[in-house]
Amino acid sequence: MTQQGNVRASKWPLAVKLLVIAFSLLSLALAAIGLTLWMTWHLEGGAAAVNEAGRMRMQAYRLALEARTGTHDEVVRRITVFDASVATLGSGDPARPLFIPLTEATREHFAEVRAEWQALRAGWLSDPARVPLSSVDTFVSAIDDFVASIEAQMSRSTAILNAVQFAMLALAIGTVVALLYAGYIFVVDPVAQLQRGLARVEQGELDARVAVTSNDEFGQLGDGFNRMTAKLQALYHDLEDKVREKTAGLEQKSQRLAALYDASALVGAAGSLDELARGFVRRVREIARADAAMIRWSDEGNRRFLMLAGDSLPEAMARNEQCVDAGTCHCGRLQPHSGVRVIAIRAHPDMGFDHCVAAGYRTLVSVPIALHQRVLGEVDLFYYGEAAIGDEDRSLLEALASHLATAMEGLRAAALDVEAAVAQERGLLAQELHDSIAQSLAFLKIQVGLLRDAVARSDAAAVGRIIGELDAGVRESYSDVRELLVHFRTRTRDEDIEPALRTTLSKFEHQTGLRVQLSVEGHGLPLDPAVQVQVLHVLQEALSNVRKHAGATRVWLDVQQSPCWRFEVRDDGAGFDVAAADCVETRVGLRIMRERAQRIGAQVSIESAPGAGSRVVLTLPPQLRATALGEAA
Repeated sequence: MTQQGNVRASKWPLAVKLLVIAFSLLSLALAAIGLTLWMTWHLEGGAAAVNEAGRMRMQAYRLALEARTGTHDEVVRRITVFDASVATLGSGDPARPLFIPLTEATREHFAEVRAEWQALRAGWLSDPARVPLSSVDTFVSAIDDFVASIEAQMSRSTAILNAVQFAMLALAIGTVVALLYAGYIFVVDPVAQLQRGLARVEQGELDARVAVTSNDEFGQLGDGFNRMTAKLQALYHDLEDKVREKTAGLEQKSQRLAALYDASALVGAAGSLDELARGFVRRVREIARADAAMIRWSDEGNRRFLMLAGDSLPEAMARNEQCVDAGTCHCGRLQPHSGVRVIAIRAHPDMGFDHCVAAGYRTLVSVPIALHQRVLGEVDLFYYGEAAIGDEDRSLLEALASHLATAMEGLRAAALDVEAAVAQERGLLAQELHDSIAQSLAFLKIQVGLLRDAVARSDAAAVGRIIGELDAGVRESYSDVRELLVHFRTRTRDEDIEPALRTTLSKFEHQTGLRVQLSVEGHGLPLDPAVQVQVLHVLQEALSNVRKHAGATRVWLDVQQSPCWRFEVRDDGAGFDVAAADCVETRVGLRIMRERAQRIGAQVSIESAPGAGSRVVLTLPPQLRATALGEAA
């Protein structure tokens, strides 16, 4: 393990440390730069003062010359300009800049220059000719001394400025060195320690640690690295046990998933209740590792339990426990929320059945088969020894029982659907027989009675006429039977109704010899098969009415698919008065068509007139298209 540092951990973050260092160095640099600028500014002012003093020397000699040769006004103007120069030197001019170094020597020399100027100024204003030239020389000498004192001061300031510049150079070098050192202490060295620690971890040394000497970001990284390696070291010690434990858990979950998959496959493949029960009881016994198993099904009141299937049961027990009353043994005492129960099998005087004890079983696991808060039965698992059922085993058994309940309920619902379909088909057949053949038979019965009376009267003419009626009635009944067979044999096998329509029209043409022209327009969604059957029956009834009553030579069937399905049967027959249709068969046929259309929410309209043929229109509602769309999706 890396030795921990003895330096007390700093509480400052890395960013604060770098900010303090940078701010300190920046403050020093700004101070040095400010000092340099200030001194440079004053040096510029001193140089301007030297220039101004030099210009005053030249103006002094020029003023002396003009005082002897020039006019009084020119002398006054020159004196005024000179006064301005003296005043500028005295007050300074920051805009130029122009400054007189504020030292004792410069102040004394400037006072001498000002005094000498006042003497010369007074003489030149009063009597320029009496001012000796030596006075001008004395004044210029005073200016020279003043300039010399300024230059001396500027020389010292220049030396100081050079020293400050050298100091700034040293400060820059020191700043670089300080930043490099700070970067090494605060960044490079901690990163190098982390890299060395990571290299040791890569080599398998999980006891590697780094020294934490600060509380900054790298200190936190180092502390996190130490916690990570400690955690890895702890995990590595019990890694094999955890891997073994996780592997065992995964295997158990895989087995449970496989069991549920097998149960689902069995449920989907079973075609009958017996096949489902036998396959399920064998599979659940293998999954639960039971010595025997059985499935009991309950009646509506949960008073009796019938054994549907058993696996590995003793023959005597399987024979004697085909039907058990609730409460007579350990089984048959379930509630919707009782859950999986583990029951110790013991002989009890209140128990009417002791087959489990006689068979040698010591433990019973009872799993309720419930659906929608109702107990449908139970799965009983028998063990010769003690059975340990954990929470996961309980949930698996309950899931399997739920699958079984759903499957059995599905089989029952399918059986009920088949029964309902058969009942509906029988009802349709009865309705067809009642609406067609039964009426013909009733007519024949009346004719038979009339025939008997005519024979009793020996009325040969009446007998012949009635026999003709009977012959026509028998032929009509025979035609109705053939047409009924055609109706019930017509089925839709495709999504498109057009093939079924062509089959129906072909049979109609074969029976009647009439030509039927089919016209299909538009493109629409396919109809549901149940709707197609009703549509075909309505059209067949319309064609039957054409065959029986129209006396037509041609028939047309027009089909329109959009915006909604519309079927129209037209003929060129004799037609009839719809409002005054008194024919019993006509009224029955129209009623049959309307009833069939009502079953699918459609409408039937009939248009006819004597001598103008007839028109039967079947219009389906638009929602049937939406239903077909949903089923197609």
